[in-house]
Amino acid sequence: MHSVLDWLVTAAGAAVVALALRDIFHTLWRPTGRGDLSRRVMSAVWRAGRSGRRRDSGGGGVLSGPLGMVLVVLTWAILVVIGGALVHWPHLDDGFSLGSGLDPDRRGGFLDAVYVSLVTTATLGFGDIVPTAAWLRVVLPIQAFIGFALLTAAVTWVLQLYPALIRRRTLAVRLATLREVDTAAMLTSPDGTLAVQVLAGLADSFAQARVDVTQYAETYYFREYSADAALAAMVTVAADLADAASRAPSVDVRLAGDLVAHAVDDYLAVLGQQFLGVDGDAADRMRAYAADHGFGEGKRLGG
Repeated sequence: MHSVLDWLVTAAGAAVVALALRDIFHTLWRPTGRGDLSRRVMSAVWRAGRSGRRRDSGGGGVLSGPLGMVLVVLTWAILVVIGGALVHWPHLDDGFSLGSGLDPDRRGGFLDAVYVSLVTTATLGFGDIVPTAAWLRVVLPIQAFIGFALLTAAVTWVLQLYPALIRRRTLAVRLATLREVDTAAMLTSPDGTLAVQVLAGLADSFAQARVDVTQYAETYYFREYSADAALAAMVTVAADLADAASRAPSVDVRLAGDLVAHAVDDYLAVLGQQFLGVDGDAADRMRAYAADHGFGEGKRLGG
């Protein structure tokens, strides 16, 4: 007969597993893409590398994002294993059968519960400690399924984040290219067709970047090795281009420039609210964004 305390420990273990599952769901499938645990872990890794990024404007801190992802997945796995161990621990004596090679007098501690939970989560199934209680024979396969789902979630997360990172890097490289060409001639051209196409494409790309950083908030914590591939360094180019377009002779170019300016402001507003804690204007957010990623004041058009 188990005591109330035993069942409270079991309930606590189930709650820990539920916490991990909740964070996985919020991180991968919630529209805002922000699980509490994953956000805290990624943010802690990012803050830990802040001084290194500020000292090194080159490739310092590029591992913050990947390392944070590894630690998040490890945190999920630890929660599932420890939660499962708490579920099993009070019932090791009468709810499980030991293999012939195991000494019952030396079994039943918390480490044995961790072992059962670990091999179940990893779907190894050694068979040396097997459940005999009816409800545990249901619980362990469920835990094994959770372990398989955890592996699937980790792979899914990677497949979700990296396309968003590629889109952000592509936008930064486009801005780096525009910085090197004669944009003044493009904006002042009487026709203005090319300028409108370029500006409209930039507005679309910034709208996509805003969606990406909202849905996949963890992408913020990935720092690029090169400034030319870092939107944190190149966003000022887009702002300067929109400002120059506002003085263009063509109405269509001025309108396209306004679209870019609004798209950039929306993107920076999301960053300021969710990551930077900056309530100032767009210029303040651009400076904070570039500094947080270790790129100083960012790159200017024609700089």
